[in-house]
Amino acid sequence: MHNFLDVLNLLKKYDIYIHVGKRLWDIELAAIEIDNLYRAKLITPKEYAQIKLVLTHEHEAEARREQEQENN
Repeated sequence: MHNFLDVLNLLKKYDIYIHVGKRLWDIELAAIEIDNLYRAKLITPKEYAQIKLVLTHEHEAEARREQEQENN
């Protein structure tokens, strides 16, 4: 897993499609779905940790982008 698209593609393998309409919300919902897959033991602890890192990074970057847009 290297980026948010990789995470979305993994979720699609489990027939989970995410498009809420706001990228920040999509990232948050993806995190919830990844938690559910991990609890169901469908992904390994290593995959889970890597995915959570990607989602955290993407969430922070998107929040920064939104903040910059509000300030302009």
